[in-house]
Amino acid sequence: QQQPYHQRPSPPPPSPPPQPRHQPQQRPPPQQQYQHQHQHQQLQHQRQQSQPPQQQQHQHPQYQQRQLQPQHAQPPQPQQQAAPASAPSGLALPPTPTNVAAAASVPDVKQLSLLTEEEQSSIFETLKKLYKRKVRPLEVASGYAHFHSQPLNAADFDAKPMILLLGQYSVGKTTFIRSLVQRDWVGQRIGPEPTTDRFTAIMSGTADERLIPGHALAMQSDRPFQALASFGNNFLTKFDGAEINGSPFLDQCTLIDTPGVLAGEKQRMGRDYDFKKVIQWFAERADCIIVLFDAHKLDISDELRNVLNTLRPHQDKVKVLLNKADQVNSQQLMRVYGALMWQLGKVLNTPEVCRVYVGSFWDQPLVNTENAALLAREKEDLMNELSDLPRNAALRRINELVKRTRSVKVHAYIIHYLRKQMPYTFGKKGKLQSTYHHPPAVEHPPPFYPPQEKQQRLIGRLENEFVQCARRYNLPLGDFPNLDEFRTNLLQIKDISKFQKLDKSLVKEMDRVLANDIAKLLEKCSIQTAPMDDPY
Repeated sequence: QQQPYHQRPSPPPPSPPPQPRHQPQQRPPPQQQYQHQHQHQQLQHQRQQSQPPQQQQHQHPQYQQRQLQPQHAQPPQPQQQAAPASAPSGLALPPTPTNVAAAASVPDVKQLSLLTEEEQSSIFETLKKLYKRKVRPLEVASGYAHFHSQPLNAADFDAKPMILLLGQYSVGKTTFIRSLVQRDWVGQRIGPEPTTDRFTAIMSGTADERLIPGHALAMQSDRPFQALASFGNNFLTKFDGAEINGSPFLDQCTLIDTPGVLAGEKQRMGRDYDFKKVIQWFAERADCIIVLFDAHKLDISDELRNVLNTLRPHQDKVKVLLNKADQVNSQQLMRVYGALMWQLGKVLNTPEVCRVYVGSFWDQPLVNTENAALLAREKEDLMNELSDLPRNAALRRINELVKRTRSVKVHAYIIHYLRKQMPYTFGKKGKLQSTYHHPPAVEHPPPFYPPQEKQQRLIGRLENEFVQCARRYNLPLGDFPNLDEFRTNLLQIKDISKFQKLDKSLVKEMDRVLANDIAKLLEKCSIQTAPMDDPY
């Protein structure tokens, strides 16, 4: 018999669901989690207070200042917010503890380790081997010396940093050199008229002070002036070298004094040599180029404009100095500085104007002492720039070799492209025949031009040929030479097809130099700079 419903036993409880094998750990509720964090912070605070004073020295400076304050002192005021990034540079930010700690961690640039003489000499030896084995063969094969500059010698790599001085007559070039050397030399002439009529290399010597003629100086293998013999006797008679013993500045650098740039026919007719090409030769090998201006003569003549245009490929070396600034007062100096910047902006045609230093470099006291502090700061900045030249000599040599390698590569491809555009001929002299044989079915074959006429047509449309060459061989147009100068040099070549055929293996070797060897040299050089402050 079935039992009544109310007397039946209760069914067994349902079995729990199967638990997973790896049950995830359950997090405590948010309130308990916050309580645990608060208790942990309290324990940490108690431990810090229980430490002895010797252990509290390594705490954060802001927390340490708070612990050293007496109990009856007022609570620290909230710090002011830092000025935005666009604030004027003349406004100094308040010294916060974080800024002070960051400034203390920044090393001084002058205290950084520099390259030793042995390391620099090893880098120079490697550069000489790379140039002689990988770059110079392609220069000779493509006729690079006719279009650009003569091949480099071993003395060009081992030479001291060279400083080239340019400017109009009587702007203080020789006086500026005398202020650096701190003594006179043989053949020195200073005056208000155009006195310096020759190029003079002021160098350090082991013997007594002497003056070396240009012909003898160009024959010395340990001097970087052997290539100047290509300018002929007319220039070498206007070139000499002065050796000075015991000058600390000349132990690190070599100074080049130049004749003043004249105006009118005196500049064009009075020179027995190509003044512009000589300046270009010195500018390629100089580590620093200083262009001097007189505070009373700011006019830039056409001849000086041509010289400045010659320096355009070397704008990273150019520095402008406004000399004799102590002979004007503050108001006049402001107007003179503005007029000079306006003149340079018209001549250089660059969006960024180069740095203009203001100073008075001579051994006499200042005429106007109103700007004495300004002139002292400007002189210090310029001397710091010049003192960095010996330290960065290895890096500059690497930079110049890279520039020359890229220029040689582009020049070789230009000659190769123009040579391929010339018609191939064979036969006896005077009876040249075309190698392009057109089938008789062609009624109107393409016109055939003789080699001389074809070369003239190529030179006439040289700008388009540059563009086509850059597209075919994937070359940057920024590495191509000046169009007018290249056309002038190309007109002197009788037959372009006489150039040697381009050896692609030489080009590949140059690419390996840029990709591998130069990168290794830069790792050796590794000139450090001071790290910048983190704006965040």
